[in-house]
Parts: sequence; C-alpha cells; structure tokens
Amino acid sequence: MMQPRVVAMEEGKEPISANKTNLFRALPSRLLVFCLLFLGVGVGLSIISMYSVRFPMVQQLATKATSAAQPLFQDDGTTIGNFIRPPSNLMHNMNDTELLWRASFVPQIKDYPFKRVPKIAFMFLTKGPLPLAPLWDRFFKGHEELYSIYVHALPSYTAGYPPSSPFYGRQIPSQMVEWGRMSMCEAERRLLANALLDISNEWFILLSESCIPLHNFSIIYRYISRSRHSFMGSFDEPGPYGRGRYNPHMQPEVTLSQWRKGSQWFEVNRKLAIDIVVDTTYYPKFKQFCRPACYVDEHYFPTMLTIQSPHLLANRTLTWTDWSRGGAHPATFGKADITEGFFKKIFEGQVCLYNGQPSTVCYLFARKFAPSALDPLLGLASKVFRY
Repeated sequence: MMQPRVVAMEEGKEPISANKTNLFRALPSRLLVFCLLFLGVGVGLSIISMYSVRFPMVQQLATKATSAAQPLFQDDGTTIGNFIRPPSNLMHNMNDTELLWRASFVPQIKDYPFKRVPKIAFMFLTKGPLPLAPLWDRFFKGHEELYSIYVHALPSYTAGYPPSSPFYGRQIPSQMVEWGRMSMCEAERRLLANALLDISNEWFILLSESCIPLHNFSIIYRYISRSRHSFMGSFDEPGPYGRGRYNPHMQPEVTLSQWRKGSQWFEVNRKLAIDIVVDTTYYPKFKQFCRPACYVDEHYFPTMLTIQSPHLLANRTLTWTDWSRGGAHPATFGKADITEGFFKKIFEGQVCLYNGQPSTVCYLFARKFAPSALDPLLGLASKVFRY
C-alpha cells in the first residue's frame, strides 16, 4: 500500500522536476531578450540624455564659432579701412592733448598701399555762421572727392545747415578764442589736427567767414597741388610792428634774427601741418612772451616754420586783403563795393613768383566781405570767378 504512495509521491515529484527543467531551459532565451530590450532602452535613454545635455553646449559652441568667424566679414579694427577711413562724426570727445597726439601719427612709408586721392582741407575759423556759405556752395559743387571742410566756431554756436550743404555736420569741437592771443593759434592747431585725421587731406587752407574764392575749384586745386611750396607769409620787418614785438626772453629757441611776421591766413602741406600740431618747443615761448601788442597769430607759425623748413615756404599768402586804410584791421567790403571793376583791379595788380617763375595769379582768395555782399557776389560769380 505504501508503494503507490511513494510512487505517487515520486510521480508527483517527477512532473515538478520536469517542469523546472523546462523552465530553466526557457529562461536563458527569455532573459536574453529581456536584457537586450533593457539594454536597448537604456542605451536609448542614455543617447537622449546625452543629447539633451550636449545640445545647448553645441549651440553655444556654434554661437562662439560664428562669433569667432565674424572678423572675416566685419571690420573689427584690424583692416586697412579702419585706418584710412575719415571720422564719420567730427564732434568727438577728445581734449586738445589727446587730439594733437592722435593727429601726430605719421606713416613712415611714403607709398600708400591703397588708392589715395589727395584732398584740400578748407578750414574756417569763425565766431558763428558763415553768411557767404551760398557762394561757397557753388564753388564746391561737383568736386566732392577733392575737398574736406572743417569749421571752428564758438562753443555755444550750433550750425543749422541743411543736409544738402557741404557745411552740414562739419563743425568741430571748439573753445573760446580771443583776438590776438594764443587761443587764436590754438584754434588753428585744433583745425589742423582734426583735418589731419583724414589721411587723404594733403593741403590745408585757413579761411575766415568773410573770405571768398577768386577762382573756380579746378584752378585753385591745380594751383595748390602743383606748387612746390606752401603759402605762409613770412618776412623780417625791422619796424615796431615786426622786430619791435620781439621779446628777448624767447631766446635761445627764437633769436631776433629769426623773428618773422606774416598773414594769419595760410596754406600748408601735410608735412608742415604735422610740424605745427606736434610743436612743443616754440609754443610755450610764444604763449608766454608774445601777448598784445605782440599778436601771436602773426608771428608764431611764420617764425617756427621759417626756422624749421624755410625751403618749403613761398613766403607769401594766398588771401588778398586791403590794408591801405590803416589801422589794426583790414578794409571790409559791402554790397556797394561789389562790381566787376573792383575785382578787375585785384586781378590786374598781381605779380609774384610761382615755382620760381613770374606769375600774374597770386591770390586765390580775398577778404573781408560783409554779409550784404552775398547777393552781388552770387550775381558776378559765373562771369568773374567762373563758378
């Protein structure tokens, strides 16, 4: 009786053992599938996680790469254009010390590595408005590539020229100016320094609000550009208004025999313009020892340039002025004075040397003309001045 139970028990065991054996046989394949599935999910999650973390970094790297590549397409200050492009806005924030230092930069290689068209810098020293601007507008028209304009007015003055005017936006930072004192020469140096910032400016002409051009632009440009000399009046006058203004305290930098006098209104080339703005030798002497009745604007530049570069000076001015009436100021001409005969006398009375040869064209500009002279000047311009 026991045997069947044992058998039953044994038989009962036998099916269990068989099932376990089958289960263990099936487990490896299922486990492998499960592991592979788990591994696949894990890898997928890892990849997603990795890209979710790295993508912002990739974006940042791409942004940095784009930023690093920008100098190839934008002017970052290292291209030649950054050095030769004239200032787009003349109203900078430099003080005089900074301005003169910046203007003193001089290329040591004479040949320019770009196409340079030499320009004339027309520098106007004025208290405020330019009443004869419409006449100058006609003079400048059509020659925009050959000139630059700079206006030094009182600091409180704000110009109102229309955008179509060549004087629009051409006012430079200025300071107060007193007639006959060093502040006048400082204003002139300020004009020169601002004009020197444009590498294309080769010749520099100082003018006042009462000056007019006596010839058309083409004649004046050709006359100045072909001259071997700059036009700075410089002569030794033995009388009280020449040597009589000399102060012995200016020695040893300036001796009596070196003392010169000349017109305030000049034209200089780029080399002489730089010499003027970099001067620290003569400037202190003239500022301290040339005060009214020594009028520094008549002596400082003529004396300094005669000492340094006498061979570059024509020793005459290009601006006609009538001193025949006497006094500290020249004659002023108004509406009633403006006739063809008036200018005929100016043109016929000219005799001078130009590049060592006699010439009857000596003055390119004239002064002083009152605002009332504008209308008759405009009426005569095409016939008399050819502009």
